[in-house]
Amino acid sequence: MTFDGYKKIPFFQDLPEEHSRLLEGLFTPCDFFSGSVLFEQGDPAEFLYLVVTGEVVIHYKPDDGTEITVARVRGGGIVGWSAALGNPVYTSTAECTNYSQLLRVRGEELRHLCIEYPELSDTVLDRLADVIAERLRESHEQVMRLLRQSLETNVRNY
Repeated sequence: MTFDGYKKIPFFQDLPEEHSRLLEGLFTPCDFFSGSVLFEQGDPAEFLYLVVTGEVVIHYKPDDGTEITVARVRGGGIVGWSAALGNPVYTSTAECTNYSQLLRVRGEELRHLCIEYPELSDTVLDRLADVIAERLRESHEQVMRLLRQSLETNVRNY
């Protein structure tokens, strides 16, 4: 896939031209088919992905529980932010539910660019913080549902 629509992706919107050029130079367009796993929970955190089209489902498996779907990320969304933050491993699994076009960047390269351009770093961190905060709000509701179901099951079995 070739890609020239960076300005349509929220991550790139309203950036100074210099910052846009710097970031666009790091991102590589890539295509994934339905069922493609971008990364598994516990894999080394290497890439940050921006979803252009399609859908990526994020699953989390706690050590003592069943796997839960944390988020469904569509066009304009971000997955794999563990790589951008420098975490050693991904904390969840990401899988494409249908044909998806993504942009990816090595977390290490993005971090180096942010060190070199501190004013760009503030923007990147702000945009990642927005994504992380929204994902936590979404997952909170799902965790509450699971806890209620578990509690109801335990009460019935008591």
